[in-house]
Amino acid sequence: MPVGGHRNAARRPRTLPRSGLTLTVFHHPSSDVEAHVAPLRRLKGYRLVCRAQQEAAAGIRASRVGAVLWELAPGRRPNWRRLKSLAQGMPIVSYSADPAAVVATRSREIGFDTHLSAPLNPVEIAHQIAVAAPADLATRWQRSRVSLARYLNRVEPLIEMTRHVGAPLEPGSVAEALVSRAAAWLPAPSWTVVGLDAVGAATLLASWRLPLELEKAVCSVGGRVLRSGLEYGVRDLRDDLPGRDVPAIAIIAFPLRCRGRGVGAVIGVDTSPSAKVPAVPASVSAAIRVLFEPAAVALDNATRMQRAQALTVTDDLTQLYNSRYLSEVLRREGKRALRTHQPLSLLFIDLDGFKGINDTHGHLYGSRALVEAGAVIRDCARETDVVARFGGDEFVMLLPDTASDGALVVADRVRAHIAEHVFLEAEGYNFRLTGSAGVATLPDNVPTVERLLQAADDAMYWVKAHGKDGIQLAGC
Repeated sequence: MPVGGHRNAARRPRTLPRSGLTLTVFHHPSSDVEAHVAPLRRLKGYRLVCRAQQEAAAGIRASRVGAVLWELAPGRRPNWRRLKSLAQGMPIVSYSADPAAVVATRSREIGFDTHLSAPLNPVEIAHQIAVAAPADLATRWQRSRVSLARYLNRVEPLIEMTRHVGAPLEPGSVAEALVSRAAAWLPAPSWTVVGLDAVGAATLLASWRLPLELEKAVCSVGGRVLRSGLEYGVRDLRDDLPGRDVPAIAIIAFPLRCRGRGVGAVIGVDTSPSAKVPAVPASVSAAIRVLFEPAAVALDNATRMQRAQALTVTDDLTQLYNSRYLSEVLRREGKRALRTHQPLSLLFIDLDGFKGINDTHGHLYGSRALVEAGAVIRDCARETDVVARFGGDEFVMLLPDTASDGALVVADRVRAHIAEHVFLEAEGYNFRLTGSAGVATLPDNVPTVERLLQAADDAMYWVKAHGKDGIQLAGC
């Protein structure tokens, strides 16, 4: 409470940078920088320095830096070493008069702390300075509570969040948009979004500055928040999670709920423990729930759509692509190969001896063996290859931009890995299978894409008729 007798004691806390701070703005030479910084010039309490971007390499020095701002424009990338030297540990922020969400995405990809819209708003800049102040996680939230409450309760952040998360159609892209906004607005050194995979397990969807070795622990926390639906904070994760490998990190986490159930979690991480548990005031917590609501809806919709699409293109048993999807990709890749004059190869693989598993152990164990075979074949593929279950114990690999010699190498690798694999080992069996593979390549030995599948199938049957456990190139 204010002390009586002091006229200024009851004034509202300042939300602008403290007196004497310098804001350095690097603008595109052809932009209207005066219009962009006009709101800042009307305010007292800090020094504003505007420079054209080509001057960033010059010897500009400033004491008590508040922030460095860089106008994001096509064709110009910042000199990070120079900007970091100028910023002295304070925020390096991009800005643009272009409101498109893709501009903010590009800003994050380049490495800026956050992205602002022009004309520049002094309240937003003050918030960035508060968020960047060095301290442990609990202290960051304590120091930022006033600016957070005022900033997050404005309509502009909600509009920006809705615009960013509403455009993507895939869960990972929604999570990327969400984590970029959390990193811009909320005080933590790194942020992560955890969601649910196809079988309902917690999985990392997107992260910002999260060390790789912390992903497992953060996913575990995300699963806890998803199940409880409650906010979570811990000064040192070792206090809450058992085990010797638990990292010494401070965490604050917020649930994402939609249609009455948990769909994700937004997790802030500090790689050092805090002196006390990070706490979020009720007013800030309520504002964050409202701010994250459109993100939760977007993430849930994208997840539902992804799962619905997966059902139409995925084999239920092996989770490989199905023959329907294979036909679509084969047609598309065939047209691309002919247009670009690049080769396209196809492997047709059949398991030798699979019928013996069904006859000896039953169809349940046969299905498990097919799942294992699918995993073995998939492990032999590149990211650009398409692996599908054609039907029964037959599999197909489509290899874009691969000539027949390269396809034969892949085919022999698949054959060898199948022969080396011990099937049904988890069930206590030691079953061995082999594989017969036919290879066809457009245009090396097949003139049209319509003949590619049939030619590889014919080559596979040639192997079956000549001893099995081998590979054969169509037309040879």
